[in-house]
This record gives sequence, C-alpha cells and structure tokens, in this order.
Amino acid sequence: MAAASELKAFLKANPGTTHCDAILFDLCGNAYGKRLPRAHLERFFDGGSPICAAMSLVDVQGNTADPMGHGFSDGDPDANIRPVPGTLVPVPWNPGLAQVVCEPANAATGDAFWYDPRTVLTRTVEIVHAAGWRPVIAAELEFYLIDFQRGDGGAPQPVVSPRTGRTEGAGKVLSLAKLDEYQPVITAMEAACRAQNIPSSTIISEYGAGQFEINLEHRDDPIRAADDACLLRRVVQSVAREFGMEATFMSKPFPDQAGSGLHVHASMLDAKGRNVFDSRAKDGETMLGHAVAGLQATMAEAMAIFAPNINVFRRFKANNFTPVTRDWGENNRSVAFRVPVSTGAARRVEHRISGAEANPYLVIAAVIAGMHHGLENRLDPGEKFAGNAGAAVDEALPLTPWDSLRALRAATILPRWLGKDYPAIYASVKEAEFAALMDAVSPREYEWYL
Repeated sequence: MAAASELKAFLKANPGTTHCDAILFDLCGNAYGKRLPRAHLERFFDGGSPICAAMSLVDVQGNTADPMGHGFSDGDPDANIRPVPGTLVPVPWNPGLAQVVCEPANAATGDAFWYDPRTVLTRTVEIVHAAGWRPVIAAELEFYLIDFQRGDGGAPQPVVSPRTGRTEGAGKVLSLAKLDEYQPVITAMEAACRAQNIPSSTIISEYGAGQFEINLEHRDDPIRAADDACLLRRVVQSVAREFGMEATFMSKPFPDQAGSGLHVHASMLDAKGRNVFDSRAKDGETMLGHAVAGLQATMAEAMAIFAPNINVFRRFKANNFTPVTRDWGENNRSVAFRVPVSTGAARRVEHRISGAEANPYLVIAAVIAGMHHGLENRLDPGEKFAGNAGAAVDEALPLTPWDSLRALRAATILPRWLGKDYPAIYASVKEAEFAALMDAVSPREYEWYL
C-alpha cells in the first residue's frame, strides 16, 4: 500500500510521466533494468516484475560465465524485482521518464539473492547494526569529461571547453576559472541531482585535463549512500551527453594524467547516536584507530573489489597520491586511510583506495566490514604516518588483478560480512572477464613481439 501511495503521489506531481525505468546495478556497478509504460506501473508497484536473475553477476560487457552455476546451469531463471520505497524520481534529461531503484528476489520464495550487490551491502549493514553500531557514509567521485570522438585504437580524447572551444591540455586543480568554463554542465548536473534527491555538495576542478570531483553528503543509511553514488554516476554521464561530451569514471583514461577515485568517508555511531571517533570523548582516538586497523587488515582481501579491472591498477604507483601502502595519517593524502581535519561529530576516516568505477555497494560493504572487524577485535593501527607514505610500494599488497583475485578467494575476514560464498563468486566473474580481455592481441604486442 505504501508503494501504491508513493506512485499515486508521484504521478499527481508529475502528470506528464509516460514511462518508468526500473533500475538495478550489477556486480560491476553498471545500471540495468527495464522500461515500463505508465499503464503497467500500478501493477509493477503492487507485485513487481520479472527479470533475469543472473544479471547481478554479469561482467563489464554484460556477459555471463555461469559463475558457481548461476546463469546456464540453473536454467537462467527469472527474479522478481520490486521498487525500493522512496526512490521514485523524475529523469530530468529525458522528459516524461521516471526511474525507481529496485531489488531482485527469488520469484518463488521472495528471498533476496545473496549475490546481488545491494543485498551484500544490506547484509553487512544488518550485521553491524545488530552489534549496536550505525555507520555514517559519504562518497566522493572523480571523473573526466571527454570528447565524443575517439582517437587511434578507440583512445579517449580530451574534452573541448564549452567556453573557449579549445581542447583541454592540462588540469588546473581547484581552479575556479575552470569551474566557470564548465558551469552550464555543472549547473545541469546539480539540478538533476536535486530532482532525483541525490545529496550532491562540493564540486571541484581536479588535477587532470577536464577532470572534476563531486562530493555527496553523509548519510547514516549506507545503502542509500551507495544508491547516491551509483545514481550520481548515471546523472553525470547522462547530463554530459546532453552537452555534446561524455563523462568517464574509468580510473586512468589518460596514462599521463591523474587517476580518478571513489573515496569513502566513514564514521561510526553508537547506540545513542554519538560518533565514537569524536576526539573529545575519552576513547575517541582509540576507537578511530581500531577502525583503521580493521581497514588495514582487510585491505589486501578487498583489493579486487576496490580495483575491479586492469586499468584501475595503473593508479597504484609511487608518488601518485594513490595508496600503495597500508599507512594511515592525519591530514595526509599520501596514505590509504586519511583522517581529514575534523572534530566532534565530523571526525571520520577517508578510505582512498578505490577506483572511480568500482561498485559503490561492494566498496562500502568492504569498508564497513573492515571498520567493524577492527572495532570488535580492538586492533592496533600502528603510528600515524607523517610525510610521504607513497614513496615506495608495499610489495606485500596484491597490486595486480590476478594477485588481488587470489587474495579475495583466500579471504578469511570478509566472508562473514559479505557472505561466505561472495568472494568466490565475485572472483569467478572477474577471472572470466580478465581471461576474455587477454584473448585480444594488443597493438603493443605486435609492436614488440611480431
């Protein structure tokens, strides 16, 4: 009845609605779903709609490798998708269209699918809530605006400034003039976020040519925080197309430019709603340290989630403002776990490892799991690092795709939160994806070995 009431109110406020996109996000964080005509919406909001259950497990190309018998071996059954309450919104770049976030469930039993990314995060949050903690999460997403036209071999080309008509050659970090150049695009992105209840906040010009960052407000509901991040990427890419350009969250679209990351800011509330990292409390700094130590302990296991493709690993180089050690530090961007200048309720840790294209549900689940592990076991993070922690790479970290997948398959900590079989099924999907990628002979192989 609540869903029906929400739909009725929405259609009254948006009488021009003709269709609604039912949106879900797969293992790679890509949107999939179906477009329903208005005449079908009442039935959909009441009872859901069928969709292929294996879609939660496709690779970046939308292909299935039948991981752990899901896809071909089980007859490729349908799931039943249901709208998530409170997520029905208009689509500003497509007049007449609405969208709603959905969750898949077993069509016969109604049980959630354990391998759906949103379900994985939901499970993680439920475990932490049951222990008396409430995580508070916000994400920052970096991206490049690029030209519609591709270069040789499909390589991206820098975006053309809408104001000057010149191709971007170099980034201007924190440049207000650069924000002015792209203000029409940025304004449209902000407007779309408001229309879709995505709590965007600060926007900055980043180091790369045509690179920007959009921050999201903190939420004490990590699932909705992950929704925000997934939907923000969709907004950025859709609005960019309206302005004759593209937006990419690929970590290193330009080898000689800065990489793009998904940074997660996280704190933890107790049963009374107090931030346990609050430095004014007697044990605030100690509790913060425990959480960081848990993130250190799970960093290697989770690297395949934070870095989901070969391109992401191009970020992990010395002196690159990308974490290459397990260090933490105060107001220090060279470490993996940065404590920003903050006091009181705002005291938090910034997790700086993930590539911008990583799945926000899975990244946030791994971050929360690590924090809970550290708090529960009172782990010690060691001393905070002062200076440049990125001068040398920690060789013990799995900083190749294959090493990271081996580390995930061997995980002993994360399965408790993500699900006992989730590391293996994630690794199965990515191993098949990487194998397919390696089937193609690259131009460099011809250049070097022919």
